[in-house]
Amino acid sequence: MRVRTVALALGAASTVAALTLAGIENAAADTAPRIRNACPSVAPPKAMCFAQVVVGGGPLAAPAGFGPADLTSAYQIPAGGSGQVAGVVDAYGDPNLEADLATYRSTYGLPACTTADGCLRIVNQAGDASPLPAPDTGWALETSLDVDMVSAVCPACRILVVQADSNGLDQLGSAVDTAVRLGATVVSNSYGTGVEFAGETDLESHYVHPGHPIVVSAGDIGYSASFPAASPHVTAVGGTTLTRSAGGWSETVWPGTGSGCSAYLPKPAWQTDPHCPMRMLNDVAAVADPATGVSVQDSYQSTGWQVVGGTSASAPIIAAMYALTGAASRINDGSVPWLRHSAAAFRDVTSGSNVPGPYSATCGGDYLCTGTAGYDGPTGWGTPTGVGGLTPASVG
Repeated sequence: MRVRTVALALGAASTVAALTLAGIENAAADTAPRIRNACPSVAPPKAMCFAQVVVGGGPLAAPAGFGPADLTSAYQIPAGGSGQVAGVVDAYGDPNLEADLATYRSTYGLPACTTADGCLRIVNQAGDASPLPAPDTGWALETSLDVDMVSAVCPACRILVVQADSNGLDQLGSAVDTAVRLGATVVSNSYGTGVEFAGETDLESHYVHPGHPIVVSAGDIGYSASFPAASPHVTAVGGTTLTRSAGGWSETVWPGTGSGCSAYLPKPAWQTDPHCPMRMLNDVAAVADPATGVSVQDSYQSTGWQVVGGTSASAPIIAAMYALTGAASRINDGSVPWLRHSAAAFRDVTSGSNVPGPYSATCGGDYLCTGTAGYDGPTGWGTPTGVGGLTPASVG
């Protein structure tokens, strides 16, 4: 049996991790100059947001990426969600968030969602309405992306935004705890380290919330395991390139999506893939390629309408679909796609790869980094077609 583990298992220093991230970012800029990361690369134990925005061509006068109707069609998203609370955890503040969300929802004909009507709640890391953290341009775009995707998928869901004091994982993790304490049905996390580090085991407790699915982006630097996506207690979400055709929709592996075999966190009993002895990333996927990105409204030190991608888009899509199941209280980790996968429940993504990446040499071209029939690392069991594959089996 072949066993593949990420080279970081040998323990690279955090400064090396930062240089690795910067190198990948610069390489991506050379090959895709119209795409930039919303947040700069940082070294663990800090996290970067994984939003990637299309640049160039001047300000957009109207939405240009995929909108709610497109996502509903592509993923066969049902109506519902009344009474569900979609938690969104990000770092720093976004003073224009409520106004931007109002623009997004009104543009697409979605019902209003405001702080006044109780649909939208924005709190700080401690759970208080004020003071909110200082704003940050990149994380503001990330937060707008997250609430827009929740709105697109589950317009009837209430939205709870918890803004961490900073992008330190301890602060972000505390914000996850706060989201659950304040009643979030599901919690979306569109950030991570990109690469693993030994200290992640000390932070994992923040992401253990049985009955409140914690959904995490896999990362945007290609084949590499990221924390907190590597936690066996979360649903790790990879990314695809989503294409519309006369026959419907098709998807391939987005080359930027993270995936891999954790160096530090154990394999849960529900994972059955053969070549990774530790926690395997990912469990499921959704659109993430900025070239086939989603429409986002963000006006904080920005121009308004943007086309955005990254696994920052795929995580809130999956989180909102979990909310639509109405069964989040029976979801404890990323096991549901593993236990409920079928040809009817997921679109199998069988082509594409996320190499090169910082640890591509450890992959060897098999399912850890390549789209294949059935399970593969970059897209997990595939992308959902409806919420059946995200709904736990009935008890009794």
